Amino acid sequence: MGLLSDEERAGLLPAETAAYPSPVPTQVVSSDEFMPVPQTDRQRQVQARVHELGETLGRRNGLSRRRFFQTAAGMATAFAAMNEVYGPLYGVRPAEARDVDVAADLAQRMAGEFVMDVHTHFLRDDTRLEGFARGRENVGKAGWNPALVGKPQTLDDLKYPNWFKEIFLDSDTKVALISGSPTEEPRDWFLTNEMKFQARAKVNAEAGSRRALSHAIFTPGMPGWLDDVDRVIATLKPDSWKGYTVGDNTNKHLAHHPWRMDDEKTMYPFYEKIQKAGQNIVCVHKGLYPPSTEQRFPHLTPYAKVDDVGRAARDWPGIRFVIYHSAYRWAAGGRAEDGFAQFERTGRVEWTSDLADIPAKFGVSNVYGDLGQIFAQTTVVEPRLCAALMGILVKGLGADHVVWGTDAVWTGSPQWQIEALRRLEIPEDMRKQHGFEPLGAADGPVKRAIFGQNSARMYRYDVQKAGLATDRFSIAKADYEKTGRDPSNLRYGFVAPG
Repeated sequence: MGLLSDEERAGLLPAETAAYPSPVPTQVVSSDEFMPVPQTDRQRQVQARVHELGETLGRRNGLSRRRFFQTAAGMATAFAAMNEVYGPLYGVRPAEARDVDVAADLAQRMAGEFVMDVHTHFLRDDTRLEGFARGRENVGKAGWNPALVGKPQTLDDLKYPNWFKEIFLDSDTKVALISGSPTEEPRDWFLTNEMKFQARAKVNAEAGSRRALSHAIFTPGMPGWLDDVDRVIATLKPDSWKGYTVGDNTNKHLAHHPWRMDDEKTMYPFYEKIQKAGQNIVCVHKGLYPPSTEQRFPHLTPYAKVDDVGRAARDWPGIRFVIYHSAYRWAAGGRAEDGFAQFERTGRVEWTSDLADIPAKFGVSNVYGDLGQIFAQTTVVEPRLCAALMGILVKGLGADHVVWGTDAVWTGSPQWQIEALRRLEIPEDMRKQHGFEPLGAADGPVKRAIFGQNSARMYRYDVQKAGLATDRFSIAKADYEKTGRDPSNLRYGFVAPG
């Protein structure tokens, strides 16, 4: 099940076995919800250079290429290769790539930084979204990977145990919010609200601290949805709420209940209800709707835009509206090159620039932008677009209104995204032309705000009192690092061949 048909999936390859295991992805990986775009010429150049440097520098450090790629030096090498192809966008010291010990020391200095990821996913144990597993079985049938021949494949890499490993052990993430996605078909929810609540309770009990938060999904227009909101408020006490204005994002052909954020009849009673309950964070999926998707589902396009955000924010100043993916249009089957061409032509990017305009246009200060796929996909395809989008968001929303989310585990451990933002800087020519401020140092005020301070403030999370440095997860991670960390450098989903 999912947006991709059996015929479409048959033309794709499973990312876990077909994508090059670089520390930073070298092509776009999709979930079962959209078609991935083929690897670009420049991505192939990056991959070739990463491979070459991995061989050379791995031998110099007495490591195999695979093991070298698992080190901080391997991560630095990937960004050095990207700088060679795309220009100097990422801060990389030459010694980081050359010397494993130097890179490890620098990475350790940053490891304690507070990173709060408000956009993570895993799939329920009884999921029937089997596209990922079927792709792995096709690899075995084709004989490409002998280890998979004749072996039934599962979705374990997209379930809780691997989510825990890749979020809390293989990355610097300290706190993660468990998200989900609804659908008109109950069996295809990534996680039910109850499952997210149970996972939050499990994580926090095992950690001995508050390491996990959870969304409650709301489904405007579906039968009994407001009654369900009452039930969730009373029994689950969610940390925030999340909805999809297109309705059913997983099975768009079943999307019978799209909605607008400024619909007074449908949405305003919901806002009033949660505000009375002392809950004031509403996260809304927007964007990820390129022309290819619009052609298939044109009736949903108006709901993917952000022209309903400003009025809702103005009418409900006590609610914080967090727009997921910052409404970036050109992912989910779109081309980052098209987004960058649009920016170079106009200085704007659909629909992210529209989102960034809202505070000034409507006189509001309760609209936030989540990074999600906007960062993950532009960083690996068109880093100058990534820099431009960061400039647009910080300039329009303010550095204190941009929040860190990665959409992991679809793209593997989020550590490569964390490293990318730590190193990214907006080029000087772009700053001068568009009036963007620098992002600054990895541990500077802008990046500290985005990585965790903004979300901590929003979720009333007291970092100083949380006890994260001494809880059971910190002890487990220290043991993991001591015995030899083993990040997979895998991505989960589909890649385009060729």
